[in-house]
Amino acid sequence: MSEFSRRRFLQTGSGLAMSAVLPGAVMLGEEQAQPVASGDRVRFASIGVGIQGSQLLRNAVSLPQAQCVAACDLYDGRHMLAKEIAGPNIKTTRRYQEILEDKDIEAVIVAVPDHWHKQVTVDAIRAGKDVHCEKPMAHTIPEGEEMVAAVKGSKNFVQVGSQRVSSKVFAKAKELYDSGAIGEVHQVELQLGRNSPGGAWVYPPPLDLSPETLDWVTWQGTAPKKAFDPIAFARWRAFHEYGTGMAGDLMVHLLTGMQFVTGINAIPDRAYSIGGIYRWKDGRNMPDLMVTSFEYGNVPVTVRLTLGTETPEVTRVMGPKGVIEISNTNTVTLIPELGVDRSPAYGINGFPAAMHAQYEKQWHAEHDAFLAEHPLDDTMMWKGPSWDELRPHLATFFDAVRSRKPVVEDVVFGHHAAAACHMANASYFEKKVILKTA
Repeated sequence: MSEFSRRRFLQTGSGLAMSAVLPGAVMLGEEQAQPVASGDRVRFASIGVGIQGSQLLRNAVSLPQAQCVAACDLYDGRHMLAKEIAGPNIKTTRRYQEILEDKDIEAVIVAVPDHWHKQVTVDAIRAGKDVHCEKPMAHTIPEGEEMVAAVKGSKNFVQVGSQRVSSKVFAKAKELYDSGAIGEVHQVELQLGRNSPGGAWVYPPPLDLSPETLDWVTWQGTAPKKAFDPIAFARWRAFHEYGTGMAGDLMVHLLTGMQFVTGINAIPDRAYSIGGIYRWKDGRNMPDLMVTSFEYGNVPVTVRLTLGTETPEVTRVMGPKGVIEISNTNTVTLIPELGVDRSPAYGINGFPAAMHAQYEKQWHAEHDAFLAEHPLDDTMMWKGPSWDELRPHLATFFDAVRSRKPVVEDVVFGHHAAAACHMANASYFEKKVILKTA
């Protein structure tokens, strides 16, 4: 592999700025799906065919490993949508239990609102199905624990849907970190910002939505009961009764990427959040700006999220030997550092002239030979396909259904990422530091 690099004087700004000055980044290549004999395809069903569920279904049916045979949604309009995507002959139903009772269905994609993740997933595992569950894996920490227990007691598995762990960009970042390129991680910074109604989940309800076309009673699940509410149905991510806000929709992606690159696969020891509803005062009860500090052992992780200002998505992993920066330009940049003075320290400016000269001469005598043998390393960049592509992550899932090889983002990995998000939300609402429970 040839590597494009520039001297470290280019090492300024965010990943966006870096990509502008390093236009010749090494390309990591595209994912290539392998042909699969039709008899070996995984027969699957989609449970939930909404905004994300329909995208998952579109990507799944494009894979040679998979065959969609059924779809479930509580809103009838999505039955039509599922057939438009997967073909007119698939079975559609409002009752996900019918999907689980079908012995010919081997796996399910679960893309329902967060407050339904646990029940559908646990029921599917108990019915002998493998599950691809959208992020965040659970709506609460106890629900996540129940999901972990269900998988441990079965022969089936769960893959959680934060697709960064199947991205070539994040794989390169992990390779760099594992090689010791930046030394031991000392700090992680994560950021993401949106600035549009769509980015803030201000989605339009379906035009024909009514108690006749939607099973509203079932949709509410374990949430407090209320009258039919099209806004809650369309924008559930903005309400803690059904969703998990920015933490479960955005932070969880950043945390799964961090867990994958660094190997920190754990619930944080503590979390503290500040923020509020500053821009989208539309009746939502989840914040539209939140800054969270986590502690993972001796590693501080800071996450900054906003729905009021467009900012690049950046993952920055820092160590004594440099920085690995991953940006939403689908690039990973290695910024090496020696961590040593390359000239006499600034502090000698407080010395009298003769002492200054004496110290400077002594310093050069002691350090020049070392510096000559250790020139300043180059900044390097690699560019790959979008880490938001669903297809590689789904391909991993369907391949695992056949091979039974473990997936990276399994039920424990997914629980750890989701639990951190729940701790962040709890800190925001309770206005205190939240500690990991035993």
